[in-house]
Amino acid sequence: MNRRHILAMVAGAALLVPGCTGTGGTSKGADAEAPTDPAKVTGTIKVLTVRTDLIQDGTLKRYAAEFSKAYPKVKVEFEGLTDYEAEVKIRMNTKNYGDVLLIPAVVKKSDYPKFFASLGTQEERAKKYRFTDYTTVDGKVYGQSPNGVSPGFIYNKRIWKEAGVTEWPTTPAEFIADLKAIKAKTDAIPYYTNFAAGWTLSGWTSVNGSVHCDPKATDKLAEGDPWAKGADLRVGDTLLHDMVKAGLIEKDPTTSNWEESKPRTAKGEIATQWLGTWAIVQFQDAAKKAGVNPDDIGFMPFPAQTGGTFCATISPDYNQGVNVHSQHKAAARAWIDWFTDKSTYAQDNLAISPLKGAPLPDVLKPYEEAGVKFIEVDDTKGAQVKNVDNQSEVGIYAPEYRQNLVDLARGARDGSLEAFFADLSKRWTETQRTAGS
Repeated sequence: MNRRHILAMVAGAALLVPGCTGTGGTSKGADAEAPTDPAKVTGTIKVLTVRTDLIQDGTLKRYAAEFSKAYPKVKVEFEGLTDYEAEVKIRMNTKNYGDVLLIPAVVKKSDYPKFFASLGTQEERAKKYRFTDYTTVDGKVYGQSPNGVSPGFIYNKRIWKEAGVTEWPTTPAEFIADLKAIKAKTDAIPYYTNFAAGWTLSGWTSVNGSVHCDPKATDKLAEGDPWAKGADLRVGDTLLHDMVKAGLIEKDPTTSNWEESKPRTAKGEIATQWLGTWAIVQFQDAAKKAGVNPDDIGFMPFPAQTGGTFCATISPDYNQGVNVHSQHKAAARAWIDWFTDKSTYAQDNLAISPLKGAPLPDVLKPYEEAGVKFIEVDDTKGAQVKNVDNQSEVGIYAPEYRQNLVDLARGARDGSLEAFFADLSKRWTETQRTAGS
């Protein structure tokens, strides 16, 4: 369920669906125009989702009931998919892949018009919504995320305080020192890699942009060396490596357990994890179920400052799109608009609203008080980055790259950190010279 947050970060720059015939045909470039008269919008639409939990607990059904008050002649049906990417990839070889779906990361950005109906021009939509560049092709927008996410450290405030740490660290060296204090003064695991889950390590790529407060950080991945001295990814990867090498992680990361890590963090058995704002509500819920204080769950930015200020990137979660072959495009578009603008989905998930000017969720008030600057990283060259990543086989959005880094740091893999970075740099920059965008 949670890997979607990692995949969503790269959804605007993904691979062509393997084996997909691209059955868009004459539908390519079709629009799903916003309905002007809700009473005239009719049809039954199927909405594909990764949120199987929200189907099971009735939340999506409640959203649909509210939607039907505005669009009484539209019936919404949901289908939850646990292995979303794999299953939808297969379906997209046909025309039958729901009416509304989360745009899979596997779809190449330039192919969006083959599979999805346009929601309008970027020029117009960008006036109201964030993240429009992630799904824009030739000036038209093909998807809209209902919420935004920001990467950061989930941490147990009680444990950090018991270790004598009451201020967020401002450098990687301070962060390491704080974890060492946690190890010395508490019984908690200072940092939990969640190595076995894999996708949790992929999330470290979202450090990019935060270290130097750079909205053009994606451009630097497309055109420069991500592991050059001082580069954001190198800074993040070095911190991960150093935590592991210093013995500040779980004893055997290969036996880590994502679901168990939530109540363990809530109870103070684990002090810190690198995840994102989307995880806060899940860890708070775990605290409630464990009978401990949900207010112990905190969230902090990456330990780096620019001009004395922390920065945090924000990006879209999965983007919803309208199947270009849908027979009920008006109803599908109505659902996307309503779900984005009128539902309480973002608030319920303590998420960042995609609506420009909307207030931050209460859980990010410490960010506001600390003057953390939120930046949206320009994704214009996201497809180019993804292309280089795939052709170089580095895999900055895949788990193996950082699993190898963790293995290197804990002595389960031979080599040095410098050699590791040099290999990544060589493969990446050589591919840049030959890869097309």
